[in-house]
Amino acid sequence: MRPESTAAAIAARRRQTEQKLGQVKTAIGQLRRERSRLTVRAIAQRADVSATFLYENTDARALVQQAVTDSRSRHDRQTQQQHDHIEATWRERAFNAEAGLTRAQREVLAQRQQVGELMGRLRDFEHVVPGESVQALVTENTTLKHRVHQLTREHRTLQERLEGARSNLRFADKRIADLEAELLEALLPDQGAH
Repeated sequence: MRPESTAAAIAARRRQTEQKLGQVKTAIGQLRRERSRLTVRAIAQRADVSATFLYENTDARALVQQAVTDSRSRHDRQTQQQHDHIEATWRERAFNAEAGLTRAQREVLAQRQQVGELMGRLRDFEHVVPGESVQALVTENTTLKHRVHQLTREHRTLQERLEGARSNLRFADKRIADLEAELLEALLPDQGAH
């Protein structure tokens, strides 16, 4: 082979390599804009180059490694933000349910004390007061008993909501842990390919 043809072949090969590197850069940019998963296979398919080229060419390998690393760190940040948001939401619901439960318990206790005081007054008035006053106190006592029953039901409902919120929080924590494990499993094979 003559030196001129060798030089021409080398120049053609360089142009072809530069063209492929351009295709790889374009493919990476497209995949990022589409928020697609950046893997060697996906980049090779989009760039219409072989995976071998991406592994053997130093510049192509560096481009792919940087893109995959950037994608993983961005995905890790998003996953952490989602986890923090979900956890904060469930925590706030649990706090609200606990606060409501505490208020209901205080109200029930206050109503019971008031009923007890009124029952004591009723007994005192039965001996001293005529029948109409006793009837008014009996009516008020009945009203207060209904209120105590209503508050007790509300207390039970709030207790059930609190338990539900706690259960949902445990489920969300487990689901997030499972998703993180799946993500790690999905990322590890790609890591080994580099």
